[in-house]
Amino acid sequence: IMTKLYIYCLFDRLDTLLGVYSSLQAVHRDALKICNCGTGQVYMRTGDGYVTPSLKTLRNTFKGVCDTQIEYRSDRQMVKILKTKIKE
Repeated sequence: IMTKLYIYCLFDRLDTLLGVYSSLQAVHRDALKICNCGTGQVYMRTGDGYVTPSLKTLRNTFKGVCDTQIEYRSDRQMVKILKTKIKE
């Protein structure tokens, strides 16, 4: 039996790897922390456009898909979260 192990990779605007996470909650927290440094609001870019980031929205966007990325943006920062799975 193969188990599906998903990982979430956090990249900055220059595609530098900032971290690898097994927890969606932890990668969401760190993405918000990095982007929340300017004076503007943080937005999440999904297939539906820009929305206010929440763990629920992130979970629903990633549900059932793999090798997908989502951006978090503010007026001064941008990070990307890539969902992929560990290949055996």
